[in-house]
Formats: sequence, C-alpha cells, structure tokens
Amino acid sequence: MQEQEYKIKKLDSFELKDIFECGQCFRWNEQKDGSYTGVIKDAIINVKIEDENIIFTGKCKGNIEDIVNYYFDLNTNYEEIKQKLSNIDEYLKTSIQFGKGIRILNQDLWETIISFIISANNNIPRIKGIIERISKRYGNEIQWNGEKYYTFPSIEQMKNVSVQEYRDLGLGFRDIRLYETTQMISNGEIKLQSLKENTNTQQVREELLKLSGVGPKVADCILLFSELKRYDVFPIDVWVRRVMNELYIKEDDEAKVSKKKIEDLAEKKFGNLKGLAQQYLFYWRREN
Repeated sequence: MQEQEYKIKKLDSFELKDIFECGQCFRWNEQKDGSYTGVIKDAIINVKIEDENIIFTGKCKGNIEDIVNYYFDLNTNYEEIKQKLSNIDEYLKTSIQFGKGIRILNQDLWETIISFIISANNNIPRIKGIIERISKRYGNEIQWNGEKYYTFPSIEQMKNVSVQEYRDLGLGFRDIRLYETTQMISNGEIKLQSLKENTNTQQVREELLKLSGVGPKVADCILLFSELKRYDVFPIDVWVRRVMNELYIKEDDEAKVSKKKIEDLAEKKFGNLKGLAQQYLFYWRREN
C-alpha cells in the first residue's frame, strides 16, 4: 500500500457535507479542517476542497485516481441530471439548489447490504458506531497519519461470526438478521455477482427481499446507494413520506398516506430519475 494524491478541478456537483451527510454512507467522518476521511474497501482516503480544487489523499493498493473516479461516480454528468429534475417543478428546483453537491456513491454491495440492515430503526451516530465496531473486530487494520483505520470485513471474515458475538457488539434485534444474511450470501443462496449483472431492477429487488432484515425500504436503499446504482427506486422513510405529503399529496394525516400512493406519484413525476429526486427532497426536508 502506498500514499497517493489525486487533484481535480472543483465541481458544482461536489460538496462534502451534501455527499457525506445525506444519509447514504456511514464510514466517513469530518476532520477538524473540514475535510472528510473514510474507508473505501481497503483504501483510506481523505477528501478536502481547497480553493478551486478537490484534493484526494490516502493510502491504497490500487491507483487512487481509479478508486476515486469510480466511488464518487465522477464520470456521471450531474449538471445534466439536475437540469432535467429542476424542470419538473419549483419544489424540486429548490431542493436541488439546497443539496446541489450531492453525488450518489458507488459503494461496495456487500458492505451496503450489511450497513442498511443495521440502519433499520436506528440513528446515524449509532449505525456508524456499530459498523466501526464490526470493522475493528473482524476487518483489517490500516495505519495512516498516526491513526488506525479498519476495512469493512469480507463475507469470508464474517461467515463464522455467531449471533452472540453480534449481540455483544450492540446490534440488538439485528444480530440474528446479520447472521442469517451472512450465511445466505456465503453459502451462495443469494449471489451478489448475479445481482450486479442483472439489469432488471424489480428482479434484483425481489432477490434482496429474500435476505433476513431486508424490507422494501432497506432493499431500495441498497439498490440506490450501492454499486448497483439504480436511480429508478424511491426509498420511503418518515422524511420522504412527510415531504411528499406536504408538497404534493396534502392529506391531513401523513401517516395515512399509503406507500403505493407515494410510489405511483414518484413514478409519474420523476420517472427513472426518482431515486435522485428522492435524495434531493429528503436531504432538503430533513435539514430544514
């Protein structure tokens, strides 16, 4: 592993807070200088914006340029996407102006599955703490700049972890779900490579729903926030239900708004970019 640096010109669609605090990832932490440091597979990367540049430094096995271009989806034209979505209505235009620096990351599928099972009925500091403890216990240690970091453990590293061991790490009711899902994937009941190769979002979703601890919302988060990168899903949580009701549906009691009604409306208004529309609306509503 070697220390490397990669520098690119500042992009309008790249703001650190928007990317790392919008609820899509759990292994990035803000540093005292406003930069963020995180773990991407077996690489430790720090990202900072300085003057007119975005600077990536870190310790990695592969080429930092390749790792960063893929993970941050730097070859996708977000300006074009934002323009298309902004033309739909004023609400979406406002939410895009607020979260203009969001990019959907290409996160490792295995890590995203486990992370979003952990996220169910949980808050972000706690989710991050659990993932960090699992990584410290079962992943590989990497030292960089006087700090210790831990890779997210592989399927192989987690396949013999017991329910009790998960419970000891503070997973609560999710312990059995992590255990069962790890077994299903390690014994080949669900093949991650097949999910990556299947272009039919609904079929992939149905496979994900077979995993223990994966309900519709978690499945949609995995589809959107992992390297599966399906923009045609619309994860619905309390914030999304609220914003869709306040802006478009306008029921007196938002709890009575059905998931199907929200999904049908999202499909009609946002089409195959509804995953991105969801992210802008969610982030805008939650932060305001």
